[in-house]
Amino acid sequence: MNPIDHFDGNPSDLVARRASFRTFDRKAIDSEAREVLVDWMNGPPAAPFGNAVSLHLLERFDASAKDAKLGTYGMIRGAVNFLVGAVAPAEHDMEDFGFVFEMALLKATELGLGSCWLGGTLKRGAFASAADLSRDLVVPAVSPLGRAVDRRLTDRAMRFFVGSKKRKDSGLLFFSEDFSKDLDLKSGAGVAWVQALEMLRLGPSASNKQPWRVVAEGDRKRFHFFVQRNAGYERFSSVDLQRVDMGIAMAHFALGMFENGVSGQFVDEPSSAANIELPERSSYIASWISD
Repeated sequence: MNPIDHFDGNPSDLVARRASFRTFDRKAIDSEAREVLVDWMNGPPAAPFGNAVSLHLLERFDASAKDAKLGTYGMIRGAVNFLVGAVAPAEHDMEDFGFVFEMALLKATELGLGSCWLGGTLKRGAFASAADLSRDLVVPAVSPLGRAVDRRLTDRAMRFFVGSKKRKDSGLLFFSEDFSKDLDLKSGAGVAWVQALEMLRLGPSASNKQPWRVVAEGDRKRFHFFVQRNAGYERFSSVDLQRVDMGIAMAHFALGMFENGVSGQFVDEPSSAANIELPERSSYIASWISD
């Protein structure tokens, strides 16, 4: 199914609107938005590699007393509801998780809800227990959900600290044929893949590291996705958050292509990118093939 069928509006608008909020109004999600969201969670877009990603709405009406116990360490204030995502360990599990969970947060944005990816200092076991998940599932990330209150100095300070509003220039992220040639986006205004790559560029990532790199083939029908890892970053979490980031990038790109009338799919075909010389700490993740 076309992933944009899961949204009422244009995903590009939702990508532009989405922001990270850490302060909420201490009220539960209203019943109408909750009903729409829960229904959506029961049938989210399919993950590109087929791993089942489960989504759970955690309702905690005494959130102010429990935030620290669940590992948010005071970063999140006034949240009553949390979205918890889980996936079983498997090949491409983190990419599939990032893909589906980001789609869910974009849906929450469409419903007027604020959210914030949390995956670093998370007490995953506590959230898994609160969501009554089986022990064979991993919780890579969660997000508060609710009506955001963006007035606190701490919110602004946190955004400044992680640089969450800043994004790398496209010349550092997107390439043509190999990593030696920048991909020209300026001459492609209105072209589907140009719009899709811009949506990808605006995506959130852990500590705003933006580890995604994309190499386009000459016909612009194949796009190879690589992760450019940050040295030592894996020490900060028991979960491979940079692979989760790649799933977010894939979600934004797929939404952008479908929104602009180009269908396709992600495949795991490292042989198709075998002739591309990789920069240090880079590795192949997947390729997009347009129909």
